[in-house]
Amino acid sequence: MERADRSSPTGTTCSNPLCSCDPCGCGDGCRCGAATLGGLEQRVMDAVWAQGDHEFSARSVADRFPEHAYTTVATVLERLVAKGLVRRRKVDRTVRFAAVGTGGAHTAVLMHRALVSGRDPDAALVRFAATLGPDEVAVLRRALEDRPVPPADPGHDA
Repeated sequence: MERADRSSPTGTTCSNPLCSCDPCGCGDGCRCGAATLGGLEQRVMDAVWAQGDHEFSARSVADRFPEHAYTTVATVLERLVAKGLVRRRKVDRTVRFAAVGTGGAHTAVLMHRALVSGRDPDAALVRFAATLGPDEVAVLRRALEDRPVPPADPGHDA
């Protein structure tokens, strides 16, 4: 489930598709959903993202990982809740889980975080673009063409 921009009480806008705040109170550089994942966490998230926005039980996820104990998978799901990647909801006596955002949105947040954390984000972006194959370039071009034009910043010369 992708999120639209939302304003915080301070008037700032959060465009992070994985933000779990309502409204976002993180301020500049919202890090919700930007958690790095361990090996089993990544495998569990891949299974969770495959469910789309459908809710599921810890048991249904644990059944996909017979090499791990149910309690191990349930603990991983709880850690993913704490990291803001999974939401938990109690229905009667059953706990139901669902993904917050998509795998693509999570990857985009991590890519953006890596990009802006360096000393020269422009150079990193140019270098990244040079590594793309023709199909990836075509996808990126379409995404940039379809991107809504952000409003002009009144404090910035055009």
